[in-house]
Amino acid sequence: MFLAMDTVFDQCSIAILDASGQVLSSRTETGKRQQTQQILPMIDAALSEAKLRLADVEALIFNRGPGAFSGIRINTAVVQALSVAHDLPCVGVSSLQAIAQQAYQQYGLTQVYSALDARMQQVYFGQYEIKDSDKAGNQSGNQLDRAIMQPVLINESESTEQLLDYDSQTVLNLPIVGNGATLLTLHDDQVCYEDVWPDAVVIGQLGIAQFATSGGTDAANALPKYLRNQAWKTLKEQGKA
Repeated sequence: MFLAMDTVFDQCSIAILDASGQVLSSRTETGKRQQTQQILPMIDAALSEAKLRLADVEALIFNRGPGAFSGIRINTAVVQALSVAHDLPCVGVSSLQAIAQQAYQQYGLTQVYSALDARMQQVYFGQYEIKDSDKAGNQSGNQLDRAIMQPVLINESESTEQLLDYDSQTVLNLPIVGNGATLLTLHDDQVCYEDVWPDAVVIGQLGIAQFATSGGTDAANALPKYLRNQAWKTLKEQGKA
């Protein structure tokens, strides 16, 4: 069993899934004001609904960002604490990959740019695709038989995840998904899907696939990904007035 959580997408979302990706329990509360107060009771309620204890969980899956800094800190801190307390491995999932995966599940898109509004006149941005070998899939009903959106690499190890300025234009005329889509300059006939908003179920499905391939990590290495250097610091710590 796997416990997945997200507090990055202006929500508090919890899901418990089995190893096949089937959802045993899920719940989402929109808004970001009460995430700190919501997340632990929601985890307890999801475990109770699934008739499980944390001791039954194989790994903890969390949205590692990029995205809202407070949201990243909340679910990272909770995952690290639960990992230490219960000796559970952690799996961090990219928010941009989750947006791409939701676009695949929602619209059947197999090549996309993910764009998430980063404020400060920038978007978090990445390119994702379903590999040719995965496009066929199968109809067994197993959620993990769905193909997984994979990052397009700049080189052998570096993904395309980056910050782009508002009004930047993409290299290719691919669909752009996420709430930052219309903040970029579009090619003629380039389509946007702003309403792509993943929850913890999608985070969990990506995390299970990742765990099956490369395993998890300990709490010390369950780290967030901000992309914007030093933006998590206070203005004083950044040397700004």
